Amino acid sequence: MNDSSNLQVVFGASGSLGNAVVRELVGRGKRVRAVNRNGRADLPAGVELVKGDATDPESTRAACEGAAVVYNCTNVPYSQWEEKMPALMAGTIEGAASAGAKLVYCDNLYMYGQVSGPITEDMPYRATTRKGRTRALIAETLMQAHESGKVQAAIGRASDAYGPLGVYSFMGERVFEPMLAGKTVSMVGNLDMPHTYIFNEDYASGLATLGERDEALGEIWNVPSAETLTTRELLTMAFEVAGEEARMRGTPSWLITGLGIFSPELREVKEMLYEFEEPFVVDHSKYKKAFGSQVTPHREALQKTLDWYRKRVPSST
Repeated sequence: MNDSSNLQVVFGASGSLGNAVVRELVGRGKRVRAVNRNGRADLPAGVELVKGDATDPESTRAACEGAAVVYNCTNVPYSQWEEKMPALMAGTIEGAASAGAKLVYCDNLYMYGQVSGPITEDMPYRATTRKGRTRALIAETLMQAHESGKVQAAIGRASDAYGPLGVYSFMGERVFEPMLAGKTVSMVGNLDMPHTYIFNEDYASGLATLGERDEALGEIWNVPSAETLTTRELLTMAFEVAGEEARMRGTPSWLITGLGIFSPELREVKEMLYEFEEPFVVDHSKYKKAFGSQVTPHREALQKTLDWYRKRVPSST
């Protein structure tokens, strides 16, 4: 039975991560209010769905009324990050603060820039990319709001996610749809570099735990994922699960640079290619020590992901 006294509000509920957070919270018996821009989403029964604008403090205050925990899972296309993401953070801070709710922010790792060795939470922000600097700015804004006493907050971070609804991620529809069609998968970067990928249901579970535990507040946490493999190893495993012959190739940076002349999306991707051209490994030992770690093995997560894509786009074979 849902706990009516413990309302959880999820902004960005129609995105792959926000949707997974909603489903995780429902599975934990929480009462959930899902918020997105158009008021439409495929959500479990019993979830309250409201239309709201996370950049508008008046809208976020209304959406957060009665909340115990607020999750900021909002996102916008790369080209809009600098313009809209600071406003999304400011809006959700105002909403959570007005309700006296905890605020959990679903973050990535761009703010660290190019790193040497596994990524830990105490690394300095050294991003030189526009998107990395934007992520650093909004994370600092949230931690400053926490330190000032305006809102109680925690940040959960993870590397690239895959899973149901995750069509726009690097490990998204451009990987799984051609895979199921028996075609060659093109992936950015060097396929033989270790790269941490997280199943979006594991990411959602980790974030929900941060919302439940007061000791998470005021801290940054790398959410646990299954073992880090090379991209080639993960793709090979996915092909095996799909029952298809492994066909894959890496896309070098010079080609993306050239194609970016014609594609605004690829121009935005270019500055993040360093993550796929050298080892990009996430250390989640801090989280594991504090809260434990139960993650989905990649093979099982890939099976769930492929099952979802099969229903979305039937294989042509």
